[in-house]
Formats: sequence, C-alpha cells, structure tokens
Amino acid sequence: MIRNLLFFLFLYVAIIIASAGCTSATNKNQHQADIIIYGGNSAAIVAAVRSAMMGKSVIVVSPDTHLGGLSSGGLGYTDTGDKEVIGGLARDFYHRVFLHYQQEDAWKWQKKDEYGNKGQGTPAIDGNERTMWIFEPHVAEKIFEDYVRENNITLLRDEWLDREAGVTRDGNRILSIKTLSGKAFHGKVFIDATYEGDLMAAAGVSYHVGREGNEVYGEKWNGVQTGVFHHRHHFKFDISPYKVIADPSSGLVAGVSADPPGERGQGDNKIQAYCFRMCLTDNPDNRAPFPKPKGYDPGQYELLARVLEAGWDELFYKFDPVPNRKTDTNNHGPFSTDYIGGNYDYPEASYERRQEIIKAHEIYQKGLMYFLSTDSRVPPAIQSEFNKWGLAADEFTDNGNWPHQLYIREARRMISDYVMTEHETLGLRAVPEPIGMGSYVLDSHNAQRYITSSGYVQNEGDIGVKPPKPYGVSYRALVPREEQCNNLLVPVCISSSHIAYGSIRMEPVFMILGESAATAAAIAIDDQVSVQRVRYEKLSSLLLAQRQRLEK
Repeated sequence: MIRNLLFFLFLYVAIIIASAGCTSATNKNQHQADIIIYGGNSAAIVAAVRSAMMGKSVIVVSPDTHLGGLSSGGLGYTDTGDKEVIGGLARDFYHRVFLHYQQEDAWKWQKKDEYGNKGQGTPAIDGNERTMWIFEPHVAEKIFEDYVRENNITLLRDEWLDREAGVTRDGNRILSIKTLSGKAFHGKVFIDATYEGDLMAAAGVSYHVGREGNEVYGEKWNGVQTGVFHHRHHFKFDISPYKVIADPSSGLVAGVSADPPGERGQGDNKIQAYCFRMCLTDNPDNRAPFPKPKGYDPGQYELLARVLEAGWDELFYKFDPVPNRKTDTNNHGPFSTDYIGGNYDYPEASYERRQEIIKAHEIYQKGLMYFLSTDSRVPPAIQSEFNKWGLAADEFTDNGNWPHQLYIREARRMISDYVMTEHETLGLRAVPEPIGMGSYVLDSHNAQRYITSSGYVQNEGDIGVKPPKPYGVSYRALVPREEQCNNLLVPVCISSSHIAYGSIRMEPVFMILGESAATAAAIAIDDQVSVQRVRYEKLSSLLLAQRQRLEK
C-alpha cells in the first residue's frame, strides 16, 4: 500500500515537473507586468525607475540597444531653459552627472579647472544645487544603465513592435503588445515613450504629422513661416540655387526644392529637420579623422561652398564644449548638419525605410565633415582650423565613433481631448492639471529650402519664441481620448501643436513627463480606473512628494 502510494506520488511529481517544463517552453515568449513601457530613451528609463519605486512590476521593451536616446546620443549641452523647474528624477539624473565629474579620474583629457563651465543659460556645474547640465555621451549612458541595474528593471533590447498586428485590444483597452521577434508583453497599463509614437499609432490613437495651419488652434507661429528668421539659420547673402549661377535652365543644386514654400501660416506635412549631435574633439590623442562615407558626393555641398565664398564665418559657432575637450556639435547657419527635407516620410515610414532615411542623414553629415576637411573650395583658413577637429575616439566606440541616435526633433504628435498650443506655452492661457513644467524657447528648425521670388535660395521654418515664464504641461495632454484607448500614456509624442512641441520636446521635459506618466499609471492600477480618470489631486500630491515642480 505504502509502495503504491509512493509510486503514485512519484508519478504525480514527475507529471508536474514535465508540465512545468512544457509550459515554460510554450510560454517563453510570454511576458507580464503591471506596466509595459515601449522605448529605450530617457523618458522610458525614468518612467521605468518611477514604476519600480511605486512598487509596480515593469518591463521595458526597447527597440534600442543603447539606453538614453538623445541624452546619451550626443546631446550633452542640455537644453535646460529654466533649470529651477526641472525636478524629480530628471534632477536626480543631472545630480548624478555632477557626482561623476566630482571624481578626479573623470577628467581624463582635461583638467577640471580648465573646463569653461559654460552651460546653456546656466553654469555647466552648479555647486550650490549639486547638479551638472553638460556631459559626455558615455557618462549619460552609464547613468541610465545604473538606473536599470539599481532598480532590477526587466529590460529587453532590440525588440521592435509589430506595428501591423502587434497590439491586442479588448475594446478600448490594450491587453498586450507583440514584437517582431514573437515576444508578447501583457500589462495593465502601457506607456509609449518612443520619439516616433509607434505604439500610440498602432493602438489606433489619433495623431498629427506636420505643421498645422494657424487657423487650427488660433496660433501665430505655426504653419509656414516665410520671411521669419529668429536665429542665424538663414541665407543672409544672395546665393543662387542653380547649378550654373543665375541660370534656371541649368537645374537646381542639391538640397533646394522647386516647389513654392506655401502661404504664410498655411499648414503642410513638412517637419523640422533632423541631424546627428556629433561629439567632436580637438585633442590629438583622442581624435579620430572624419571618414569619407560610401556614396560621398561633393556636389551635395555646393551651397555651402557658395556661402563660404560669400564670406560666412560662423562655422564653429555651435561647437558647444562638454568636458574633456569635447563638443556637442549642433546645426548652425544657412547650410549645416540639418538635412533639410530629408525626413518628411520618416514618422510614418516602415522600419526598413526609416533605416534608409537614417543612413541618408549619416552619409549627408559625414560627407559634410569630409567636404569641410578636404575640399579645395573651403577657404584655407577655415579648413586649417577645422582640421584640428575630429570624432571623439572614446565615444560611440561600437559605431565608428558616430552617434547611435538620430535627433528626431518631431514625428507624430497625439491629438487628444486637450492639445497644448502656443497659448499655453506663452502664458496666454492657464494650463489645467499640470504634471511638470517646460520653459525652453518655442524652437523649430528649418523645414524646407526654396527659391524666393527674387531667384535666390532661402530656408524656411526656423522659429524661436521665448516664453515669458515657465509653463505647466497638462496631464490631459498625456492621455488619449478615452474611447480610443483607456490604458495608454504618451509622455513624448504628447498632444501638442507643432510650435508648442518646439518647446516641450526637450530631454529634461521628457524625463519629467516620463516620471509623471509612470506615477499616473501606478495610481490607475491601484484605483482600478482608466488613465483618463486618475484623480488629479492624488497624482499631484504624489508628484510633489517626488519633488516634481508643478508651478513657479
């Protein structure tokens, strides 16, 4: 009898073990957590950290291999605006940057007292606040990796949403998302933290691409802005757009559109230009030469040659210094690193097409560097000075010292029941239910290069309007219309007009909104409500406890 019982007990245990093994094999691609975050940029990682701190299980599904997006992808000269309104985990990030550069061995290529301590409207190093706003790319990436490790966050890299059939819904609720590798992620609340808004779009949420006409939201600075030059990114000299100067029959040089620019204030499907934020150095011991890209065509830079010949002398204006004799080099001038017109189809493009667009930007920008360093049409004095520079050899070491993230300044923008516009960002209208603050200039880069009525080339779309004071970003701009999706938050591609997004789209703000989104997600789970019905009193109380800044 006992022997028979032992036999059946052994058989039962064997069946259980076998079943468990079978279940594991069957469900190895099934993952579940309270909060599923799609994206790998700064907003995504900060959202994951806050989710974990709120006691929620969280999975980050990252299409990226490197974490941090632009914050670790070359944009080290932070667009701070008013740093006093940067709180919560965003401020913690910049505090960690400060702690890193307090270490003597952090200054490998430059002594700390040789660093100029120049930031964007603020000192780079703020000793009183124990923050530092300017940094090298690899320093930022390490901080994001530290966040993931310290908080035991489950993170899967190189996982790309199946945009065609990867969202499973029950009515207006997302049940799971699936990636192209076949993995499925089941959650209670989802956060789309991508620059492109791919999960938002795949979930059937309304969005807009391009510039709205001014009449849509009663704005002044949206749409086509011909004749408006707020920065020095336009042609100040009369430059011919034709291959043979002043001869329209010869055809157009590269980069100029034959289409008329449109009427002032008119909407279009154009988006502000993208570029890579390069990390350069003039240190011979850490300098890699600019490579000649495959497909290099010097004819692409004819306009630059003509601008230089006309006397333009601001080439080095945006070689903004970061520690260790490096730069965050950004677009500046009438012809620069912005690949104007090369990105119009990027937001809606397939993954394959997006890779083609990214590669075209890389070839364009590498070719620009090679042109400046080698072409005989570059004035000798400028070329000699330029050839003191090269790519920083100790950055982006797995990618030929080239940034791994293209600067997606704008892609899709959600259309919710509430839309942030220039009225809110310029303080002309109160913002309901703020969950963070912005303060940067309403900043749009050029969207097109066209021929004026006088027959010369000109850029259009460069706008810079300064808010009179910091403004709140509404929680309502992070949630879709409830009938479309009731368990999705969108802290990056928020509900905003084009020109308002020009201010909101800064990395510190994305971190702020990512943290606020995660906090709201946790409340929605605890209170068993849709994200649209989260009680603002509870949300704002928690955000203030997290040292977020909701007003000034």
